Amino acid sequence: MRSGRTAVAAQAGFTYIGLLIVVAIIAASATAALEAGAAMQQRETEAELLAIGLEFRHALQSYADTTPAGQPTEPKELAELLRDARQPGVQRHLRRIYLDPLTGKDDWGLEKSPDGRIAGIHSRSTAVPLRRENFPIGCEQFARAEHYTEWVFAPTPIGVGRATQNR
Repeated sequence: MRSGRTAVAAQAGFTYIGLLIVVAIIAASATAALEAGAAMQQRETEAELLAIGLEFRHALQSYADTTPAGQPTEPKELAELLRDARQPGVQRHLRRIYLDPLTGKDDWGLEKSPDGRIAGIHSRSTAVPLRRENFPIGCEQFARAEHYTEWVFAPTPIGVGRATQNR
């Protein structure tokens, strides 16, 4: 009778170990799925940052292109891109000040020209970018960026790692 109970106890032990292995496999699979989902979300956020950044770059270029003679070609505030009061009539270079998709705020980092005007914008996120290639024309220098703060969107590309006055 004793040997029968021992066999049942040994079999229950193997079942328990098998169950632990199955739970470990499920946990590892769930972790891998979460990591893949997080990477996919970051790629989507990067794509959104690129799209918004290019909108800002285009708006800064439009502002510069429509500058009346003798006036600065860069805005002092981002709000000047929404309504350009330098000429009669309403001129809009940008529809709205977009939120930074990485931080969720409209508090963009500003690259300033020597006279204190806005030469470019960047995210204030210090996270490390996933994307390292296939950037749009004018953004090729982003491939060398170590942080999103180095993805500077300007009419004339500003080199990676440039010191700024208002980061």
